[in-house]
Amino acid sequence: MRVFVAGATGAIGRELVPALVVAGHEVAGMTRKPERVPWLLSVGAVPVVCDVFDSALVGAVADFGPDVVVHQLTDLPAKAAMIPLKVMGLNRVRTAGTDALIAAARAAGAERFVAQSVAFGAPGPARKAVEHLEAATLAYPGVVLRYGYFYGPGTWYPDGTDRTPRVSVAEAAARTVELLTAAPGIYEVLDP
Repeated sequence: MRVFVAGATGAIGRELVPALVVAGHEVAGMTRKPERVPWLLSVGAVPVVCDVFDSALVGAVADFGPDVVVHQLTDLPAKAAMIPLKVMGLNRVRTAGTDALIAAARAAGAERFVAQSVAFGAPGPARKAVEHLEAATLAYPGVVLRYGYFYGPGTWYPDGTDRTPRVSVAEAAARTVELLTAAPGIYEVLDP
């Protein structure tokens, strides 16, 4: 299967992209940062440097010709304590970013759309953005993956967390690979 991963160099993307390649998929990994291209090449992915809000997005997705588009985009700060400063950016990614990625997936003829959501309560405006992401994904019709709090390399909790629900980024990536062909709907992705 040809899989286009938006957010390929984020916390889950760094686990997901290599897992997809190992599973035999042809993978394009989208990142905003050109300096992350060498890593994408090193794990066997086709690098795509683009921002979800760039007008070039539709062409970038279409050029790869994916069967599946996987939305792993967020706009989170490096530290959890700084989340109040990034809520507007995260909400924009979950609303306008989701809409842009869905439009690009449709234009490219992708059969499937899979999107990252959360298995825990989001407050106020963040909840509305999550609801938008889920409704737009289900209307594709697509697969919504409700992840627990991530822990492991590249997350706010590299050594684990007591927060629940939770999921290691390695487990989240493995389950995402398994759910690429799931029936449209909502799936919780948590530690076993």
